[in-house]
Amino acid sequence: MSPGRTHGLLVPAAVSLLGLVVLLGLGAWQLERKAWKEDLIATLDRRLNETPVALPPPAEWAAMMPDHWEFTRVRVRVQFLKQSDALVYTSGSAIRDDVKAAGYFVFSPALGPEGRQLVVNRGYVPARAYPAAGGVIDIVGAVRFPEQPSWFVSAHDAAREVWTVRDPALMAKVKGWGEVAPFYIEQESPVPAGGLPHPAPLKVRLRNEHLQYAITWFGLAGVLLVMFAIWAVRRRPVGPA
Repeated sequence: MSPGRTHGLLVPAAVSLLGLVVLLGLGAWQLERKAWKEDLIATLDRRLNETPVALPPPAEWAAMMPDHWEFTRVRVRVQFLKQSDALVYTSGSAIRDDVKAAGYFVFSPALGPEGRQLVVNRGYVPARAYPAAGGVIDIVGAVRFPEQPSWFVSAHDAAREVWTVRDPALMAKVKGWGEVAPFYIEQESPVPAGGLPHPAPLKVRLRNEHLQYAITWFGLAGVLLVMFAIWAVRRRPVGPA
């Protein structure tokens, strides 16, 4: 092969090699994500099927981290306060079976252990009219942590009644509830008389398509390799160099 021809292959070969490394890296990353997602699904499924534990005392609330407490089922006695609730709009839920149409989740402040306030998602309502909260009740639910607000969508409407993010601290600040726990409880039982708001157990339904994505990236790497090989072969001189 002539020096000129060799030089003419260097740039395409370098670009193809770089593309191959990137595609293989993306495929490997998707396999890592697959392992992470499978571990996450197994962890959440285990937590949502374990026997509820007592909610820790308020002195320990600040130390409760999502890695160890998200979706952990707890039992706690609360006293719902007859204050203005925060309604979180939903068009459906990927982790609840009872939400069949657009509606709202009712987030209510309540007195918990030692008289400290926490926020409870009491459940789903199809409209903004529902029975008012009140009284002392023993509930079972899953510990959840705040969502991150969007840069592009307001956390609530102008009336501060309908919300798009589940952030108990922000709700408490906007609605004047006072200090609340850094998490909220997703109530699953008991179902109140009349059925509304309707609580329900949570179920894990996380999508895990990382294997398909990995196959796609590895497939593209193979296609790139084959295409470069075909291109290089076609550039070979037919006769003597």
